[in-house]
Amino acid sequence: MIIEQRVYTFHPGKLGEFWKIYLSGPLDMQRRILGDLVGFFTVETGTLNRVVHLWRYASVEDRAHRRALLMKEPAWQEYLAKALPLIQVQESTFLVPTDFSPLQ
Repeated sequence: MIIEQRVYTFHPGKLGEFWKIYLSGPLDMQRRILGDLVGFFTVETGTLNRVVHLWRYASVEDRAHRRALLMKEPAWQEYLAKALPLIQVQESTFLVPTDFSPLQ
């Protein structure tokens, strides 16, 4: 199992616009295709205008397969055309739980 941590830093003042676009359908599409949303967070200290979301996958291969399916969706491509200009920086990190982690 892996957890993918995705962090997006938005241009100042653009986070509200992102929420309006993202909550109008793309989040539901991600849940349907990607599966296990572990958490979705905003950042209140440090680097601001950021959101962090965590997705659980069985493996790196499972993640690649699911992401490829998502990218084939025309509605996802429409979402990206609207959302990507709002984003300043994108980060993706694969996290592997330790043997003693509650997330297994």
